[in-house]
Amino acid sequence: MPAAEPPDDRSPQLRVSDEDRERTVVALREGAAEGRLTFDELAGRAELAYTAVSRGELEQLVADLPAAPAVRASPDRPERKRRRWNVAIMGGSVRKGRWRPAPDLVAIAFMGGVELDLRDALIDDEDIVITAVACMGGIEIIVPEGIEVDLGGFAFMGGHEYRPGSEPVRPGTPMVRVRGYALMGGLEVRVKRLRPSTSTRHLTHGA
Repeated sequence: MPAAEPPDDRSPQLRVSDEDRERTVVALREGAAEGRLTFDELAGRAELAYTAVSRGELEQLVADLPAAPAVRASPDRPERKRRRWNVAIMGGSVRKGRWRPAPDLVAIAFMGGVELDLRDALIDDEDIVITAVACMGGIEIIVPEGIEVDLGGFAFMGGHEYRPGSEPVRPGTPMVRVRGYALMGGLEVRVKRLRPSTSTRHLTHGA
């Protein structure tokens, strides 16, 4: 009886190791740093990478990313603008959709409201630090499921509220650190479930 042939190294059915999963998460983080994946997409794909069994599953997670590192912009080419200041004075400021936050965001609400939605934000850095100051106003920060949140600061005649999600923190994703200061105002940090998108639906359902 002939001996069984070893599996082809290129076979999508080949089972993967922890090292293979880590390499895939690194590739996903690089893709996010280049603006190819949003915060939401990075969180969702990182979770799938750590639970992947076969090589084909990992390959599908990075199929729409370049195989080689992207060419960096030349020094004389301006970077895409990062958003740092978000100020509302007797009015409102909303930042949502596909945007690029600075690693040290500042949100100030004076008799007004600020909303920062990070679910579709493009993340360049390991962590994001948000300094939020609400004076007779309100600030709402929305973070996708699986992202670790560290909330600190204090409130005087106001309040802080953190609404965590139901899913555990996903390894390989950035942390959001919020330093909130409320004076007769309020700060709310909410974790919302990942929203279905074209780039994640086909990964989870094979569509």
